[in-house]
Amino acid sequence: MRRKIAVDIGTNNTVIWSDGTIVVNEPTIVALSADSEKIVAVGKEALSMLGKTPETVLQEKPVVGGVVANFSVAKAFLKIEFAKLSKSFELLRPDVMLTVPSGSTSVEKRAALEMALESGASHAYIVDATLAAAIGAGVAVSSPSGNVVLHVGADVTEAAVLSLGGIVAFQSKRVGGNTINTHIKSFLKKEYGLVVGDVTCEEIKRKLVSAIAPTEHKEMEISGRDLTFGMPRNITIKDSALFAVTEPVFEEIVSVLEIALGDTPAELSSDVIDKGIVLTGGGSYVTRFDRYITNTTGIPAHLAEDPELCAVRGAAVVLENLNLWKRSIITKA
Repeated sequence: MRRKIAVDIGTNNTVIWSDGTIVVNEPTIVALSADSEKIVAVGKEALSMLGKTPETVLQEKPVVGGVVANFSVAKAFLKIEFAKLSKSFELLRPDVMLTVPSGSTSVEKRAALEMALESGASHAYIVDATLAAAIGAGVAVSSPSGNVVLHVGADVTEAAVLSLGGIVAFQSKRVGGNTINTHIKSFLKKEYGLVVGDVTCEEIKRKLVSAIAPTEHKEMEISGRDLTFGMPRNITIKDSALFAVTEPVFEEIVSVLEIALGDTPAELSSDVIDKGIVLTGGGSYVTRFDRYITNTTGIPAHLAEDPELCAVRGAAVVLENLNLWKRSIITKA
């Protein structure tokens, strides 16, 4: 029997499931030699080099918006991650299930399948990320009642109403966790003349950003490069200052959900109110995000357990039960 591997390859992180457990959870980033394009490092090692490399080393994010942006680099990245799983990987080619954004085009879906096959898969399958996330969150998507999932990724937010194993209403938008980071970076540059890197922005988001007005009044000292003099400088920022900066991002995210809910058949509307909204994806980790969704929509919202792992766990369930989910997958061998 062939080995089965589920992969959620996202803009920021790649998670791989195999043999009943998560075996890889690494940043989706590759460090390349500028002259030969030879891979220098991938994953955590490459991320640790972010913003610190000489001109001879380039850093590439092969996935943007949840879809393959640089096919050759994405394939090399996945091949290296697969090789970590087993020395005999190429001899015992596995079945691989990939998640893709539900709004992906047919071209983007074919690219994902080809990437899996050229990375060493015997058979490749893809499943919609929102459906996989719902399954991984324990939502009974096969039932005839309505279920709502808001899947917030790094670059893309997708809202889906699911029933009878399929997507009934759907909406997506290019907004997510990275959008918050971009707003933070612009704010620091404009207000303090300070340039900070992606890693610092991510830390600020995790520690200070709240989806609803903060009451704890937390602060944090950060380091960056002075825009005027080019010298290192430290400043202290408060959570209250960041709230006004990031609030528009949350408004954009909730607009995605409101459109999907507006397209929901009347027969499923009562189910949605009764069951509430399940929040998945790494971008949903923001402090008080669930309360923000509840307050804005009037519908109870709750954060799934390990929201960043829901999609890969759901993909694993689909891979283990292909006959049950054959209407929901696309395959190529």
